[in-house]
Amino acid sequence: QVQLVESGGGLVQAGGSLRLSCAASGIIFRLNSMYWYRQAPGKQRELVAGITSGGSTNYADSVKGRFTISRTNAKNTVYLQMNSLKPEDTAVYYCRSGGSYWGQGTQVTVSS
Repeated sequence: QVQLVESGGGLVQAGGSLRLSCAASGIIFRLNSMYWYRQAPGKQRELVAGITSGGSTNYADSVKGRFTISRTNAKNTVYLQMNSLKPEDTAVYYCRSGGSYWGQGTQVTVSS
């Protein structure tokens, strides 16, 4: 059974930082690309960042230079370091693996 469990969300002031984690089980983690998505109220879910099994990364234009995706295969965990947070980053953040498995999401709220 595949499980993706996100953690690390919370309330932070604009300009602050958070680090999200997604712990995976039930998949061969090191072989999977991993992704972070987010969904703000009333908006569609959007891709924030992705990282391949080889460590190549890509980012949405809106987060380039502020967010960093990384992975630790030994811990079956993918991270999203979020710096210089803005109120428009407020959303539920979801982890997704290759094969389209999703986590339950973690809320990030950025106050102005």
